[in-house]
Amino acid sequence: MSIRYLTAGESHGPALLTIVEGMPSGLYLTADYINRQLARRQGGYGRGGRQQIEQDRVEILGGVRGGYTLGSPVALKINNRDWANWREVMAPDPTARLDERVVTRPRPGHADLAGVLKYGHRDVRNVLERSSARETAARVAAGSVARRFLEELGIDIAGQVIQIGTVRAAPLDAPVEEIRVKAEASPVLCPDPEASRAMMAAIDAAREAGDSLGGVFEVRVDGVPPGLGSCMHWDRRLDGRLAGALMSIQAIKGVEVGLGFTAAGQPGSEVQDEIFYRPDLGFYRETNRAGGIEGGMTNGEPIVVRAAMKPIPTLRKPLRSVEMLTKEPVQAAYERSDICAVPAACVIAEAVVAWEVARACIEKFGGDILEEIKANVRIYRERTKG
Repeated sequence: MSIRYLTAGESHGPALLTIVEGMPSGLYLTADYINRQLARRQGGYGRGGRQQIEQDRVEILGGVRGGYTLGSPVALKINNRDWANWREVMAPDPTARLDERVVTRPRPGHADLAGVLKYGHRDVRNVLERSSARETAARVAAGSVARRFLEELGIDIAGQVIQIGTVRAAPLDAPVEEIRVKAEASPVLCPDPEASRAMMAAIDAAREAGDSLGGVFEVRVDGVPPGLGSCMHWDRRLDGRLAGALMSIQAIKGVEVGLGFTAAGQPGSEVQDEIFYRPDLGFYRETNRAGGIEGGMTNGEPIVVRAAMKPIPTLRKPLRSVEMLTKEPVQAAYERSDICAVPAACVIAEAVVAWEVARACIEKFGGDILEEIKANVRIYRERTKG
């Protein structure tokens, strides 16, 4: 048994849609729960004008009755409020005004040029409307369903921003709940108040310069049992699946687990996590340099993953490009955009990590009913204490 989801919809289309398949019955799930995560995605210092227009709210169209999942596909819809301003241009029927808001100057760093070449379009809008990071609202909705499921298994997730531009903070090495409280107190989701202020100042400077900034964030998962994932097949290794999920977020260019790239420059004696045992704890480590994953499987320690986000390529001072129709040199098109979306990307990362961990849990513990899965988890946790 496994779970999967699909998303559909364009940035300025009528709505974003998500179908979640395989969630067990009996999971308490409300639109308010999902809306809290959607609101977090829209926040963060450095976001653009689109966030002032959209106030994302989900509508549950199927798979839930009386607040509990039925075991059937969960259908979610997020309306695009900006659709009112784009109805004539983005209409799905033949009345659409295809001659308006045409984009023929591809933006460096976007899917624009590769997309029109791949799909044979002449208008970049046919590509950018789907490749837009607006699509991630649908993924946060799916990840929220997974997050709610994990809470029932005693698994919790939080993210924190540790770098924006050249301003870097040491990651807070603490339980998820402490990370969450301190990160949510910051407009950039950084638990370090001094670094948070410096990050905001860097964003202000980039805004004045007509530029953009990227950064690095970390996601931690507490309460994970050992043995999620597999060492038997390459495509079932949990670290590979987490890396793929994080890299699928728009503008993410690097992922590491635990020490990550730092481990490459250290001797093995300073990289591996020694193993200990106590009757009350079972097997445990005093360090977590592996980021909670060894051999493609969770080892019982918290999962710790980081991702690097490049600066958003839509710039108020556009880069050089080529006019697709005339082939003449031009400045790239400008679409309303953020200065820095690293805090938002951190929230999206929590969602995609939650999804992969939930998928691994359902594969490991099986069951079509939530209470059945929870019973399996309790038995397994007791057994793996040794």
